Amino acid sequence: MSIRSLCGAAAALALAAVTGAPALAADAQHPTVVELFQSQGCSSCPPANANAIALSNRPDLLILSFGVTYWDQLGWKDTFASPQYTRRQWDYAHALRHTDVWTPQVVVNGRADDIGVRRDELEALIRREDRGAGGPAITVGGDRVSVGAAPMRRSAEVLLVRYDPNIVQVPIARGENAGKTLPHRDVVKSLIRLGAWSGAAEAYRLPPAAPGLKSALLIQDGPGGPILAAARL
Repeated sequence: MSIRSLCGAAAALALAAVTGAPALAADAQHPTVVELFQSQGCSSCPPANANAIALSNRPDLLILSFGVTYWDQLGWKDTFASPQYTRRQWDYAHALRHTDVWTPQVVVNGRADDIGVRRDELEALIRREDRGAGGPAITVGGDRVSVGAAPMRRSAEVLLVRYDPNIVQVPIARGENAGKTLPHRDVVKSLIRLGAWSGAAEAYRLPPAAPGLKSALLIQDGPGGPILAAARL
């Protein structure tokens, strides 16, 4: 890092101390969580999906693609969709005071959303919704993951995400995207609640992962709430 970069970082930390603003947290150890809700049967989804794929190699971002089910009745059943992921999108809708759900939708750190079809707007939202550096530390050892202590007002959820980091090409035979082959990446294969976290240091057992999948941990302030901490495992 250059002297100029060090000075800039020090100035940002000093400003945060004076103003009370949170220090920026997004890096490989504290990635910003970017959740894409989409359907293979939605003709508006490919641009947002392409933006998510384009951002997937950034180490400061954890991209997660969730397939939802409510487009399935229009001629093509999404091969990755789950009712659980549709419920998760509804949780965000309620928390963000939306009256409905739609695709595409991108939720950043559980705090704000965008349709995700304009990359510049999506990247601006990612910068704006950095969650700060106050979340608990997450460490993994063997088949257990530990969440460190941090001040909490109420209990949060500890969520284990298993996702496919590879690009998978899906040919679509029917529906709005009939005849297209759509690339998908970072598709969520399972979302498991490991337990609750109330602010004290605690450890959780990790179930075995299927071959080829990657794992991440999310600490979330209740269904549809802000992401307090996240880590790739």
